[in-house]
Amino acid sequence: MHHFHNIISSFLPLSPPPKDFIVHSLTLHYTTLQPPMAPKKVLLICGDFVEDSEAMVPFQALQAFGVTVDAVCPGKKSGDACRTAVHMLAPGGQTYTETRGHNFTLNATFDEVDAAIYDGLWLPGGRAPEYLAHIPSVVELVAKFVSSGKQIASICHGQLILAAAGVVEGRKATAFPGVKPVLLAAGAHWVEPETSATTVVHDNLITASTYDGHPEVIQNFVKALGGKISGSNKMILFICGDYMEDYEVMVPFQSLQALGCHVDAVCPTKKAGDTCPTAVHDFEGDQTYSEKPGHNFTLTATFDEVNVSGYDALVIPGGRSPEYLALNESVIAMVKHFMESNKPVASICHGQQILAAAGVLKVNSMAEQLGGTCPSGFHFFISAFGNI
Repeated sequence: MHHFHNIISSFLPLSPPPKDFIVHSLTLHYTTLQPPMAPKKVLLICGDFVEDSEAMVPFQALQAFGVTVDAVCPGKKSGDACRTAVHMLAPGGQTYTETRGHNFTLNATFDEVDAAIYDGLWLPGGRAPEYLAHIPSVVELVAKFVSSGKQIASICHGQLILAAAGVVEGRKATAFPGVKPVLLAAGAHWVEPETSATTVVHDNLITASTYDGHPEVIQNFVKALGGKISGSNKMILFICGDYMEDYEVMVPFQSLQALGCHVDAVCPTKKAGDTCPTAVHDFEGDQTYSEKPGHNFTLTATFDEVNVSGYDALVIPGGRSPEYLALNESVIAMVKHFMESNKPVASICHGQQILAAAGVLKVNSMAEQLGGTCPSGFHFFISAFGNI
């Protein structure tokens, strides 16, 4: 299991961090910003072939923001895994494509769930909701959350479960367009998605059309749980490349957007609007990780036009891209700028190959300098840029 919530949570001092914490040769000094919100607990209902990012992004982001998240699946127990699906709209195609994603590890047992101990419910999409909506125990559980007035977030096809539970009647909701007939039949007031990021809030229900809506949904969800996001008007730069690891770019990218940061992703020789294919890396019983195709990640800025002095921090995802990015002189110059300017740098997994090529790994322990390895040791990185 990837631990990106530790990268993100370092922006959020929910408990007092050490007075000085070393991140890539940078000493960060902290002051108390505001009291953290009371501990909250959220249930995330998964199933086989849940959409890959729609499970992992909220799972990691909410933990980073101080929320306990239990991921469960009917018929499975803590420690079991759900196979996930990577869904993308194909250019010129009439609907989305699907490939196998990561194996998502559950951390709680469905049969032991007590709805009373949770403050909110999150329903990811993908193909899983098609069968979860026909499982009585799932439908009853969802209805119980809604009737008790607890906060609900549902993405893409997750709304199929809401419709089956009979909880959308009279409520405004959006979803992936193909779900429209089901929501209308269930009595919902359909909101046509203007973009793939369209998000709708109606009372305690937050719905979005696709995973592109994650940042807005997460932000609204955290606020509904009593969190207050502030102090996050920072500029963050991601150095990307073809076949960077899918989770290692998508989770921190969308989580930082949810925090309110302006996040730019660039790649050498590419411009804003271009895409980088990503790779799904997983340990599946072999002697090293397997690789499958991931999502196409859309860049938000043009590499050759970036003024690095305008950014407050740098993130370097891992995967296979660092192998060739480490040979790019412009990339190395960018990394050196952030290091020499004493700006925070977070590097994940194979991203450290770029740091090594830039000659900036100069402490006794790489784990000490990086705040952890692949990718679980960035506990205080994000706390420099926001608070909830």
